[in-house]
Amino acid sequence: MPKHQLRPQGDFPAVGLVRRLAAIFYDFLLCVALLMVVTLIYQQVVLRLIYGGERLRQLADQGLLAHDPVLSTLLVFALFGFFAKFWTHNGQTLGMQVWGIRVQNQDGSAITLWQALLRFVIAIASWLALGLGFLWSLWDKEKRTWHDIYSESRVVRLPKEAHKKK
Repeated sequence: MPKHQLRPQGDFPAVGLVRRLAAIFYDFLLCVALLMVVTLIYQQVVLRLIYGGERLRQLADQGLLAHDPVLSTLLVFALFGFFAKFWTHNGQTLGMQVWGIRVQNQDGSAITLWQALLRFVIAIASWLALGLGFLWSLWDKEKRTWHDIYSESRVVRLPKEAHKKK
């Protein structure tokens, strides 16, 4: 299968930690909204259809909805879907578009779904390790984080004229 080449093409510089964190903050806000919508739909539509309004209220009052493994699974899938769609389609989440950065393969092509999964899982591990996976970019000569290294991808800074056209 031919690789999906991202536009613009070129040899772009690696992104520093501050710009990455700024894009992450934008995406964090979007992800919070996404998680709220998924939770609302699951609890107010799906569970209401299954249990009915009165029984759902009783479960909520008893605190039995607080640790729902089905909801937790749905939230993780929703987050992965958000990142995977953007990363594999045009290499940029909405936060990355604002900050003019892109994730790509060394040859300038879009990453695969497998690479997106690796990035997603290793990025979570990076946060769980108190951000060490992100701080790694301060010591790496190519400014790579753990998830860049393990997914064999890189995050680059696009020229200003390239990301203003979008």
